[in-house]
Amino acid sequence: EAPGANAALAYARAQLGKPYRWAGAGPDSFDCSGLVMMAWDQGGVHFPHLAQDQYDMTARIPVSQALPGDLIFFGTPDNVYRVGIYSGNGQMIDAPETGQNVSVQSIYWDSLLGAGRVHS
Repeated sequence: EAPGANAALAYARAQLGKPYRWAGAGPDSFDCSGLVMMAWDQGGVHFPHLAQDQYDMTARIPVSQALPGDLIFFGTPDNVYRVGIYSGNGQMIDAPETGQNVSVQSIYWDSLLGAGRVHS
């Protein structure tokens, strides 16, 4: 796994149960890319607060080879609209949508695009 993945995952797990808020980047609420940005900041990798940019900054890997800390993307290569942090066993930590809280969810949604490996 990428250096910093453990720190990123620990941060993400600590946010479980906090509410989703569009453009949120903590400490009290998050959107999907804000959670990734803040979590990986703990791992020493600085992402912009936009899922598309996070997709563009990571290396494409098969979902079957995703490791904890890798990013899971949803949408299309030119329109990435959701991202989660892979936590293992087909699950991710994600800030899903308005009215929901940061939670552990399956990565297997209709719009699953692929996985990204973070470079430190």
